[in-house]
This record gives sequence, structure tokens and C-alpha cells, in this order.
Amino acid sequence: MKLALSILLLLLVAAPGSAAPRTMVIGYIGQTRMPPLPLGPLDQPVSDDGLQGARLGIADDDGTGRFLGQNFKLEERVLKPGEAPKDAIASLAATGVTFVVADLDAATLSQAVAAPVADKMLFFNSRAPDDALRQQDCRKNLLHTVPSRAMLADGLAQYFVWKRWQRWFLLVGPHPADQAMAAALRRSAARFGAEIVVDKPWTFRPANGRADTGHVTLQTEIPAATQVGDYDVLVVADEADEFGAYLEGRTALPRPVAGTQGLVAIGWSAVNEEWGATQLQDRFRKQAKRWMTAYDYAAWLAVRSVGEAATRLRSLDPAAITAYLRSGDFLLAGFKGQGLSFRTWDGQMRQPILISGPRLLVSSSPQPGFLHQRTPLDTLGIDLEESACRF
Repeated sequence: MKLALSILLLLLVAAPGSAAPRTMVIGYIGQTRMPPLPLGPLDQPVSDDGLQGARLGIADDDGTGRFLGQNFKLEERVLKPGEAPKDAIASLAATGVTFVVADLDAATLSQAVAAPVADKMLFFNSRAPDDALRQQDCRKNLLHTVPSRAMLADGLAQYFVWKRWQRWFLLVGPHPADQAMAAALRRSAARFGAEIVVDKPWTFRPANGRADTGHVTLQTEIPAATQVGDYDVLVVADEADEFGAYLEGRTALPRPVAGTQGLVAIGWSAVNEEWGATQLQDRFRKQAKRWMTAYDYAAWLAVRSVGEAATRLRSLDPAAITAYLRSGDFLLAGFKGQGLSFRTWDGQMRQPILISGPRLLVSSSPQPGFLHQRTPLDTLGIDLEESACRF
């Protein structure tokens, strides 16, 4: 009996989970943003999207890592409006942070990855969809967990081609982000054989639909703005969310509305319940008391990528984790039905794009029949042969 107890004690001491706990500190840097004005009474302003996703990722990492003697902690920094990221990056580096979730707009992100100490860190872009950050402005110390505009546009275009909605009316907002999304949609149309039969800027200023006579003005102006020749689908580029939500049910022709409003291509949606996503959604709602946004999901992916690599390697060595993340061996379960990995040529995370309606998931791209020599996921976004990224 004593011999059996001694052997059991030795096994427990030698077990991986019994090692002295070690701690990995992951950084998070975000920006203070003014929530957009709600368009309707059901809209709930969110001021902490992205940050809550990173916090859930740390909880998941810590829950898994404790069996290997690994602890995970999130070190948070939030920039004030107009504040440069240099000091925040330096303070994160001073605490020993190597991996940073960068919940930043494109311009601020570019400053962050170019900071004096940033070359010793690995950043995960969880906010900026700009294709330039994956192309001519790519950086060796930057990975992307948020989908690019090219990926979103390709996911939507594949669904349209599968549906045989190949004649598009493209309606473009006035802002630079709207123009960038429109450029991605034009590229996708050419790539997958669709035809943009009308390409038109949005110039109307509809009255607020919640005003007493707002719907009357909308009912008059939108048919005039959409009075064009025939088409299969109205594709909207309105990232600022100024007019796209007003189009459904008011266009001159009875056609589906898609793009940045209506039927949308997105990295994550609250309506996704497939591939085990319900348990992720439930855990997030319990923590944040709201639905998980696409930015929350991208930040969660970033933190979980580090935790998954540390678990697989049974190591918290930053150099080993970085090399593993960039290797062909890394895969992350992201509740999208396929393992997610990082492209070697531009650092973009491969992932399915959800095609979502307001209340239900409609589809997921890549669509059936879109093949690729490596993986169908590489039919979404900038492929290796197209890439202008040169580290």
C-alpha cells in the first residue's frame, strides 16, 4: 500500500501540470472611440468592443494553460483621442510584453508597429481591414486576425456567383473607407466574373428615419437615387453606416441589398450558432453582457493564437511561439468549421467569411466549387502570386 502511494506521489510530481506556474503577459492597446449614433431603437452603443474579446481570450488561455503550469495575463492600454501609441508601446515593453493585440485604426497601427521598441514585439491587427497593411505597407512584426476588405469582398462575391447574381449595382459612400471597400468589391467582381452594370456615388442626404417625417423623405429620395437600369443585387459600400441601412425596402426595383448593410460579409456575427459557436457566444455574453462583435472575435483570435501555440509547444518562449505561429503546423479552432492559420506571405489569418442577414446566418465562404492548390481559404483575399508584400 505504501509503495503504491509513493508511486502515485511521484507521478503527480512529474506531471506537466504540477510544474511551478509560469506567466505570459499579452498586451492590448486600443483607442477611445465615440460610439456612432444609433440608427434605430434596437441599436445598442458599444464602447468596449475588441477589449472584451481579448479578455475572454485570456480567460480561455488561462483555463487551458493551468494544466501545463502556464498562466496568462492581459496588460491593457487604451489611447486617448489623438494620443500617439509610442509611449503605450514602450510601457508594454517595459512589463516584458512580446505579443500585442493592436485594436487600432490603420494610421495609428502603422505608428505602433514602427515604434522604437516594436521590432522586438509581434502585433496582431484586430481592427484595421485595410488591404495596404497586407500589401505594400506590410511589416514583419505584424499579423492580422481581422479579415481584410479583399477577403470580405471575395466572400460576398463568391456567394453572389453561386447564386448567379452576377449583375451588380454598386453604390458608394463619400468617405475614404467607403472608397476602399468599393475598390475591393470591383476587384472581386473582376476576379470572379461578375459585372458591375452601374457604379454610382451616393450623393443624397436622407432625413433621419426616426424623425416624424423622416420616412416620407426616405421614401421619396431613395427611389430617385436608385432609379437605374436592371441589375441582380444592390451592393453597398458604406462603412460609415450613414445610408446603407435605409435602402432595404425603398429601392426603385425590388432587389436584394448587400455589402456593408443588408446581407453582409463579416468575420463574426452574433447570429452564428454553427460549428459549436453557441458555446463561445454564451461565454462571451456571460462575461460582457452583450453580443460578440467582429472586433471582439478578432481580438479573441489574437489572444487565443498565442495561447494555442504555447499549449502545443508546452513552452512560453516568445521566439518559439512566433516561429510556430508563422509555420505551416499552426492551426487554431475558431468555431467556423475549419482550422485557422496565418499566411506566410502577408501575415493574414486564413478564415471563412460569414454571409449574414440581420437575424440568421445565410452562408459561409469559400463557397462550394471554389478550389485552390493549397486550401480553399486562399480563394479569399490577396493570394501569394498577387501579393506585393515584401518583408
